[in-house]
Amino acid sequence: MEILLIRHGESEADILHVHEGRADFSLTAHGVKQVHAMANRVKREYPPDVIWSSTLKRAKETATVLAEKVGCEVRFQEDLMEHNNGVLAGLSYEEAKKIIMPNHLHESVENGESHIEFRMRIEMIFSKIIAESSNESRVAIVAHGGVINNLLCSFLKLPIDAEVYFHCGDTTLHLLEMTERGRAVRFMNDTNHLNE
Repeated sequence: MEILLIRHGESEADILHVHEGRADFSLTAHGVKQVHAMANRVKREYPPDVIWSSTLKRAKETATVLAEKVGCEVRFQEDLMEHNNGVLAGLSYEEAKKIIMPNHLHESVENGESHIEFRMRIEMIFSKIIAESSNESRVAIVAHGGVINNLLCSFLKLPIDAEVYFHCGDTTLHLLEMTERGRAVRFMNDTNHLNE
């Protein structure tokens, strides 16, 4: 089975320069153009049998465009939402500097989730997606940078305290494959569709 990880397009939070996370912003007009370019490429080169998506607007809008273009089902999952950044959601970067940030994996900002809780949530939903998509040749997961980072860590079986970061630009694609021989990374952080 192939797993295509897709980050949403540019959102209004990118323009406002605020912390996003659980703040529920829509795509910008530019973000919609990015999504259409991505969807055209995915339809042409990597059409999925099913799409799994976060329920936050920016991902939901991205997945809906892709589903219409490809002609497949979308399964929306709250557990694919971005990191719950609690009181940081929607705050400007300047305002956020006043918030005391957690120092340990088990700590979180007020009303948020810890790094451990976030990773475990993604481990659970990734396991569910793999189990429920076992008869599919290719699935797409439309989500967020933090979610995709945790999906990649899970896929690569990296420890929870691994100091690794995977770059995820707007509408970036990562293609993974699960075979009888093991797990393979076909490519990562591909945004060539934005140059077409």
